[in-house]
Amino acid sequence: MDASPPPTGSPRWWLDPRARPLALLGALLIVSGLAHVVVWGINGGAWEGPVTWRKPILFGISAGLTSLSLGWVWSKLPRRRWDSAIAAVTAWSLLVEVALIDLQCWRGVASHFNRATPFDSFLYDAMGVLILQVTLVVVDLTIRLFRTPADLAPDMLAAARAGLVLLVVSCGLGIWVSIHGDLQVARGLSPEVVGAAGVPKFPHGAVIHALQWLPMLAWGARRAGLSPRWRQRLVSAAIAGSVFILAYAILQTLAGRGRFDAPPPPIAALLVAGGLLLIVPWCVVAAAWCVGLARLRHETGAV
Repeated sequence: MDASPPPTGSPRWWLDPRARPLALLGALLIVSGLAHVVVWGINGGAWEGPVTWRKPILFGISAGLTSLSLGWVWSKLPRRRWDSAIAAVTAWSLLVEVALIDLQCWRGVASHFNRATPFDSFLYDAMGVLILQVTLVVVDLTIRLFRTPADLAPDMLAAARAGLVLLVVSCGLGIWVSIHGDLQVARGLSPEVVGAAGVPKFPHGAVIHALQWLPMLAWGARRAGLSPRWRQRLVSAAIAGSVFILAYAILQTLAGRGRFDAPPPPIAALLVAGGLLLIVPWCVVAAAWCVGLARLRHETGAV
């Protein structure tokens, strides 16, 4: 059971003992991903493929952002026994998983679906165990955010809840990608394809970062001075847009089409609607920011 009331709303969420390891190691992961951009710029090489610098770059930045967001969510929940220990284990799990991916890239071998040697197979299985542990933690945080009081405004709470739900779905799709890939390899087929040209990692990654862009939208709307009702409307629209994008990615992939191969009209409508529902709220926030800045300049000039 939760043993204490929610935190008191300090903006320095990273100082929460549960958030601190996730914030520190998350920042380290982002730095690692950016450092590999430099390595890729120096060494060159293809972006796509089983052995490219894309994996250290994307996994580093993606895992780092996820770690930071999980720390932020944790800081908004009532404290529970073992929270600090579980948060630390989660942070280290993400760090070790990315470190293993980096290791395989630097060795010049594939990190995923690689069972060429007992060592490669062990590393691949270890990555699976680590990400499964993180997934279970995300599921627990999601349930807690729906069931317990959280130190968040209604629009931000809706954004965080939706972001966590979409992260859980994305993690589940990632597990499906691994199982599908292993079955494909066992049949002597490519693990990177569904049907004729479907990309299994497309639905897995389509909305995996909704836990960043939805709260950022809520934060931006509040900073722009929009009313609580407008903030809730904008966040709700962006949540719907994220769900439409995910639906498009799943249907497109299961149909064996590439990310942007021409889909039938109903599926194309999902992509268009999802894009609009994501873009328009950001345009409204940007317009509100511009109006606010113009008003501030006018008032300052008047003085």
